[in-house]
Amino acid sequence: MRRIEKAFSRGKRPLFIGFMVAGDPDKATCIRIARALISGGTDILELGVPFSDPVADGPTIQKADERALAAGTTPDSVFEIVKEIRKESEVPIVFLTYFNIIYHRGIERFYREARDAGVDGILIADMPVEESEEICTVASRYDIDPIFLIAQTTSDTRVKKIVAKASGYVYLVAVLGVTGVRDKVSHEAFDLLHRVRRSTTLPLALGFGISTPAHANVCSRAGADGVIVGSAIVEIVERNLEDPDAMVRELNDYVYSMKNALVVIDFA
Repeated sequence: MRRIEKAFSRGKRPLFIGFMVAGDPDKATCIRIARALISGGTDILELGVPFSDPVADGPTIQKADERALAAGTTPDSVFEIVKEIRKESEVPIVFLTYFNIIYHRGIERFYREARDAGVDGILIADMPVEESEEICTVASRYDIDPIFLIAQTTSDTRVKKIVAKASGYVYLVAVLGVTGVRDKVSHEAFDLLHRVRRSTTLPLALGFGISTPAHANVCSRAGADGVIVGSAIVEIVERNLEDPDAMVRELNDYVYSMKNALVVIDFA
C-alpha cells in the first residue's frame, strides 16, 4: 500500500495536508519548517517546487517562491530536502509543481529522481487531464500518485475524466481564483465536494482559502476527507523570517489547532 493510501485508510478523521514552498527562505530553515509541520500533526506534506511564474498561486506563495529562488533553490536541492525529511519521517510527501520544471529536466528523469528521494505524489498545477497520458504512464511506473485539481467550473464530463486518471486523492479548489487566505469557505465548495463524490471513491481534499480552525471544522463536517492549507502556513513563515525559533513554535501550534478542529462525522 502506498503512503498516501495508507494515510487515508488509518481512520475516519479527515487528514490535515500542509503546504510549504521548498527552499523558503533557505534550505536549512525549510527543513526546520517541514519538521515543525510534521511534529504538529501534518498528515501529508505538500512541497511547492519554486517556480518563476506560479500562475495558480496568490501573492503570499509567489513571494515565497521568490525567496526560495533567490536562495538558490533548484530541483536538485528540492530532492535533497525530501531526502532529509525522509531520514526522520514516513509522512507522505506530494510535490506541487508546474509542467515546465518537469519538462526541462525530462519527465522520466524527474519522476525517477522523485521516487528515489521519497516523493509519493505529484500535482502539476498547469497540466490539463487531456494532456496527462505520458505523465500518468511514467508516474505509474515509479509508483507516484498523479494528483489532479478540480475546480467549481469543472464540468461533470471533465470530472469523470480527471478521477479516472487520478490516484492518491483529488484536490478540490474551494474558491474561484488563486491561492490565498479567505474569510470563509463558500457553499459552492461544498457543492463541488458533493458533486465530485458522486463520480469517485478517491479521497477528496479541499484547498485554496482554508486557514482557520473554523474553516477546517466546517470542511470536515461537510464530508471532506482532507483539508489543504498553504497560504496561512506561508504567512507564518513570512512574518517570522527574522526569528526562526518563533516561526517553528507558531507553525507547530497552528497545525495542532487545525488538526484538533477536524471532526469525524458519521453520515450513516
